[in-house]
Amino acid sequence: MSTLTEPPVARAARPGSRAPRRFGRGTGEGRLALLLITPTLLLLALVIGYPVVAAVVTSFTRDQTLQDGFFTSGGGSAGFSNYTHWLLQRCGDTSCPTGTLGSQFWDAVSVTVFFTVVTVTLEVGLGMLMALVMHQKFRGRALLRASVLVPWAIPTAVTAKLWAFMFAYDGIANRVLGTHILWTDGQWSSRFAVVIGDVWKTTPFVALLVLAGLQIIPGELYEAAKVDGAGAWRRFRSITMPMVRPALLVAVLFRVLDVLRIYDLPAILTHGAGGTGHSTSTLSILVIDQIQQGYGSASALSTITFLMIFAVAFALVKLFSLNVVRSQQSAVK
Repeated sequence: MSTLTEPPVARAARPGSRAPRRFGRGTGEGRLALLLITPTLLLLALVIGYPVVAAVVTSFTRDQTLQDGFFTSGGGSAGFSNYTHWLLQRCGDTSCPTGTLGSQFWDAVSVTVFFTVVTVTLEVGLGMLMALVMHQKFRGRALLRASVLVPWAIPTAVTAKLWAFMFAYDGIANRVLGTHILWTDGQWSSRFAVVIGDVWKTTPFVALLVLAGLQIIPGELYEAAKVDGAGAWRRFRSITMPMVRPALLVAVLFRVLDVLRIYDLPAILTHGAGGTGHSTSTLSILVIDQIQQGYGSASALSTITFLMIFAVAFALVKLFSLNVVRSQQSAVK
C-alpha cells in the first residue's frame, strides 16, 4: 500500500504547522549577511564615496592656483560659476581665443564621443569575428586563444609607447605603407593612431566575453537548424546572435564606460595634442591639465564628467535590460 505525500503548500496551510523559514534582514541570516558586507561597504564609501563628495564640494569654491605642490591664492564660495564656465561658454576656435575654457570643454567632449563610437564599433565587430573563429574546432585552437589575449594583458602605458615607436616619422607604419605621415602630430592622423592602438589592445577583451557566450549555446540547436535546411547566415542570425546578445551587451557596456574616461593611451601616445593642439584631448586629459590652472574648475569639470558617464551607464543598462528581456521572450515563443 503506497502512502501519498502531502504537498508542502497544504502542509504549511494546516493549522498548527510551522510556516516555512524566510530569509530577511530581521532574521539571523540577514543580520549575518549585513555584518559580512559592512566592511566592503565602508571601504567603498571611503575609496569612492568620499572623493566624489569632496570633488562636488570643491567644485563650488573659487579656483586655488597650484604652484610647486601648494595651493596659493583663491578659495571661498563660487556658486555655480565653475559649472557655467565650462557649459555656457560654447564657441569654436574661430570665435574664441585660444585656450578658452568653453571651447576646450566642447572639443574634449567631441573627441571623447568620437573615440567611444569608433573604437567600440570596431572592437565589437572584430571581437565577434575573432570569437567565431576561436569557437571552431581545429588544431592549435588553445594556442590561438592564448596568443589573442596577449595585447589585452599588456599594460596600457607599454602599449602606448609601443605604438608611439611604430607611428614615429621613421617608424614601421610609414615604412610599411611607404608614406611620410606625422601620425602623432596631425589632427586626424593622431586620432586614428589612438583608435588603432585602443582597438588592438581591447578587442581581445570583447572577443573573450563573446566567446564565453558562444560556448553556452547547445550544439543541438545548430544540428536541428541544419536538418531544417537553414544556411550559415540564417543560423547566425536566428541562433547565434540572440543567444550571445547578453554577453555582447555586457562587452559594449564595459567598453563604452572605459572609453568615456580614457586617459593613459592618448596622453602617452600623442600627449593629448596633434594638429590644433587638442585633437586627442579627452575629458579626462582636460581634467588633469586643468588641475594646474585651478582646483575648483577642475573639480567642476570632473563632476560634469562623472554625471555624463553615470547618465550613459544608466541609459545603457536600462536599454540593454529591455533588449535582453525581449530576446528571451522571443526565444521562448
